[in-house]
Amino acid sequence: MSDQSDDTEVDMVERLNLGVPHGARVYDYFLGGKTNFAPDRAAAEHLLEAFPGFRTAAQSNRMWMHRAARYVAEQGITQFLDIGTGIPTSPNLHEVVQEVVPEANVVYVDNDPIVLAHSRALLVSNPQGRTAYLEADISDPQAILDSEEVREVLDLSKPVALSIVGVFHYLPDEAKPYELLQELVDALAPGSYLLFSHCTPDFAPEMWEQAIQVYKADGGDAQVRSREEIERFFAGLELVEPGVEVPYRWHPDAETERLVDNGTFNDISCSLWVGVGKKP
Repeated sequence: MSDQSDDTEVDMVERLNLGVPHGARVYDYFLGGKTNFAPDRAAAEHLLEAFPGFRTAAQSNRMWMHRAARYVAEQGITQFLDIGTGIPTSPNLHEVVQEVVPEANVVYVDNDPIVLAHSRALLVSNPQGRTAYLEADISDPQAILDSEEVREVLDLSKPVALSIVGVFHYLPDEAKPYELLQELVDALAPGSYLLFSHCTPDFAPEMWEQAIQVYKADGGDAQVRSREEIERFFAGLELVEPGVEVPYRWHPDAETERLVDNGTFNDISCSLWVGVGKKP
């Protein structure tokens, strides 16, 4: 039985070109998910050897995303564009925001064909709201903005929350990450929000240098950035208090505070900078 299962996985890896790790599936592994393949698991384990905090960082990032999405929904935002969605993990973004604004519309975007295979979980919207899924890449913002899914589900003349959570550390400088983000923000109406998180080496530089080296050796690409470099992504936006901060210090809830108190969440184990900015 296990041999047949292994053969099936090999066929899938070859058919979908899954021979190199993908950030969405590595993240899924860190969160305890099942939608990952041998190269993703190997890369994840190598990362954990270099930096044991990855699972905690993924957990803190996910919990922060829920709080940030809830925050902007409470400000009256009813439209969300989530780029780099990852493998669906309940509660997904639309489940969080539709608890606050049942009429919220959400467009999910990811470049991993495996996410598309699981996107049905992203499409179970409240009757009052709507969700859509688009397979596209952050490297072509205009294709995302011009897509049928965005045009049909979102009204870009009105405020939108642009959620880019745990994505840009997979974009080295040569991919022009600042320009890509600016192109997306420029297309949004005043009153829109950017929800953004990014891994940082600031608290454990030697461990992160090793982690990046092993990830590249496994076929992936990544670049972590300092707080100052991450603040640049919010250029022209009004940062919501407390500004660019580690995830567990950004509007913490009771569960976050419990994980801080028991020592699970700390600067090194989380190693992320997060923030929410409003377009004036």
